[in-house]
Amino acid sequence: MNPLTRRRITNVALNTAGILVFLFAVFPVYWMVATAFKSNNQIFTTDFIPFPTEPTLDHVSRVFDKGVAGNSIWVYLKNSVIVAVSAVVIGAVFSLLAATAVARFRFKGRVPFLILLLVAQMVPAEALLIPLFLNLQRLGLYDQLFGLIVVNVGMTLPFGIWMLRTFVAAVPKELEEAAWIDGASRFTTFWKVLFPLVAPGLVATSIFSFITTWNEFIYAFTLMKDSTSYTMPVAVQYFFGQRGTDWGGIMATSTLMTIPVIGFFLLVQRRMVSGLVAGAVKG
Repeated sequence: MNPLTRRRITNVALNTAGILVFLFAVFPVYWMVATAFKSNNQIFTTDFIPFPTEPTLDHVSRVFDKGVAGNSIWVYLKNSVIVAVSAVVIGAVFSLLAATAVARFRFKGRVPFLILLLVAQMVPAEALLIPLFLNLQRLGLYDQLFGLIVVNVGMTLPFGIWMLRTFVAAVPKELEEAAWIDGASRFTTFWKVLFPLVAPGLVATSIFSFITTWNEFIYAFTLMKDSTSYTMPVAVQYFFGQRGTDWGGIMATSTLMTIPVIGFFLLVQRRMVSGLVAGAVKG
């Protein structure tokens, strides 16, 4: 077999494997959206129906008209947006500052601090539930969206610091020293030299923080008492009942819940690519 034929066979095999992985990852999302527009007869049938032959908006309209647990679906969507966006913004600021300090300064306790970040990521969320519940009660933040924001920031902060630390360490320190020689202050150097080069990593961290916070269920369900403070993942569980499961409502609500995540990712992805190009030019 000549090298050209071997290369073609390898490319075909790799492309086929890539297509199979893509279909495996996308199929659950497609099935969710398709089920949201199926009638109950098609949902509960034992036959394989790949797409709705008689599309219906009954499930979607029921979610919007009747709401969930006596509240409008927009209440849960608003709470999710507030919690996720706030956690991303606050977490990005603290992650960037902490990552810069860890990567640029050599201070006592630096290595134990990094080890503690790894340990914090290994602890299951359920193990922290009772301590967080008691602390939020003492601070008067129980059943408050701000308390839930603080908890989600704490969940995503260790990963954000570790990830941004790598980006900050990859920026040559000589660039900052050159700015200092030109008379720039530390803040000006941080804002105009370091920040544009670290921006792609900050965007990637923000994507992770947004998805993690948006899909978080256990804290949103336990630390919130009033149903008007619940987020979208908590709203989905109301469709599971003792008499049955409303799969149409679940799929319709899940589809609505997925749209902001996809929109956020597409918006930030453009900024991430532009940040990479800008950083390369400036470097």
